Amino acid sequence: MRNKWTKRLFPLFALLLLAPWPIAYGHDASGAEADQETVQIEAAEASAQPAWTAFGRAIGGVDTPGDVFCIDATENPGDIQVTLHITNAKELSRCYRYLILNVGMYVESEAGEWKKAAQYNDEPIPDTFITLRNGQVSFILAGYANYKVTIDGGSFNCMTTNADGGSVSPQFYLEVD
Repeated sequence: MRNKWTKRLFPLFALLLLAPWPIAYGHDASGAEADQETVQIEAAEASAQPAWTAFGRAIGGVDTPGDVFCIDATENPGDIQVTLHITNAKELSRCYRYLILNVGMYVESEAGEWKKAAQYNDEPIPDTFITLRNGQVSFILAGYANYKVTIDGGSFNCMTTNADGGSVSPQFYLEVD
């Protein structure tokens, strides 16, 4: 008796699972162009960028934490999504067994001091790591503020320094939506 019901219900159950469910998407593009123009991104000065020494068969970490990008969203009223990408992960994977970088997000206070940023809902941003495996990290931040994206620490295992393009340094790209 049980086998009979299973045979009858299984096709119905499979049909319900595989049937396309209606999904509604909404997007307000009325102010999208204006919002994009109000967010400015600048790469950090070379002297402020993070540094580490990598050589063949080295296990190490970030010697000098530093800034990667500065974001000026002081004229943007809406929340922004910030995504940091490693653009040369494929080349770096030939040099590093692993590369784990702790990404920090800081906001400038009214007094001009930098402090750890909070998410758009005022929750603290958890420790966030970008690796050669994930290649990107994202944050959602509130508007009307200056931010900086940093590398606060990290570790690596460098197998060789023979990289395509000649560098074992990650190349970063920042996207703001």
